[in-house]
Amino acid sequence: MLGPLRGTPEEIARKRINREPWPVLAIGLPWATIMLASMASFSPVIASAPVMPPFAYMMLLAWRMMRPGMLPLWAGLPLGLFDDLYSGMPFGSGIVLWSATMLVMELIDEKFLWRGFVQDWLAASALIAAYLFLTSTLAGLAVAYPLPTVIVPQLLISVVLYPVITRLVALLDRIRLLPLKRI
Repeated sequence: MLGPLRGTPEEIARKRINREPWPVLAIGLPWATIMLASMASFSPVIASAPVMPPFAYMMLLAWRMMRPGMLPLWAGLPLGLFDDLYSGMPFGSGIVLWSATMLVMELIDEKFLWRGFVQDWLAASALIAAYLFLTSTLAGLAVAYPLPTVIVPQLLISVVLYPVITRLVALLDRIRLLPLKRI
């Protein structure tokens, strides 16, 4: 066999005994991936209307739905603040909307204890639609021009890409839990 899993099954098992996930990676990876996704607005996509999905918001939803206890309830404030710095939205909109999202997700977790992917996708689609509508309304107020109808392509792309983001978060979660630290 190639790679780090060389040897007999007993040797492989012995290499994994007395190991745990590295705490910095286990705690910091969700925060770092959401913050890196906030910087996606620097990509060289040029369009006359908003078409790029809110990747950071979708990462927040995916992490929160996959690991409900991972991000604390107050995580919407610093992550929304960081997103406000890079998104170009009026300052404070991300803080308020991301904090409200964390509260809504907490209510969803209390109401629906057992959910499947379809329910998570529907909940995320509703939250993404509300987020895009509210951000476009806030941006329209800032420039004195309402923009809610312009977000339809962005909304459709976001809803279709949410399973891809969820799959990426699942892969990152497996990386986050790799037993790297020796006890």
